[in-house]
Amino acid sequence: MLIVDDEESTRVLLARLLTKELSVEAQLAGTCEQAVRLAGNYAYDAILLDLLMPGIGGLGVLAAVRTASPNATTPVIVVSVVSDDATVARCMAAGANAYHVKPIRRAELIATVRAQLAARNKPKPPREDDG
Repeated sequence: MLIVDDEESTRVLLARLLTKELSVEAQLAGTCEQAVRLAGNYAYDAILLDLLMPGIGGLGVLAAVRTASPNATTPVIVVSVVSDDATVARCMAAGANAYHVKPIRRAELIATVRAQLAARNKPKPPREDDG
């Protein structure tokens, strides 16, 4: 799992929470550039992404992840202090799978990550022309 946030305390908190509750490994990125580089080189099970970051910002990272990346279909969960409907809609239209507003509600975030991981790992039904 990749956790992207420019606040170190938030990265560490999310990493501790998710590694403890879901037994996942977490890799941390503190800048947009680092996040884009990591997401371009490694496939993750999920990405937690802050929006308000210096540089290209979270939406720029999301766009980069969704195009020509080993994470083009990886679940991306936006975690931000921004809570207006227009921003949420913009993120979902850009390819985010879920959106959580800070401060995080632990149980809700864990449930969302668990659901996204389960949906990603769910076997695809065979197509009719596969037979």
